[in-house]
Amino acid sequence: MQRRRFSREFKLEAVKLVRERGVSAAQAARDLDVHENVLRKWVKEFGSDPVQAFPG
Repeated sequence: MQRRRFSREFKLEAVKLVRERGVSAAQAARDLDVHENVLRKWVKEFGSDPVQAFPG
């Protein structure tokens, strides 16, 4: 099984769902078909440095 890769834009939109629209991380993860822990990691990474988040 191969690891899925997500674009920077996808991650930013996912983080925006949680931070700006008030959707719970659990619900957003289900809606986007990603693991909740992955989404929480993205939110944390974005919170520490929004400009440098998700460089690759």
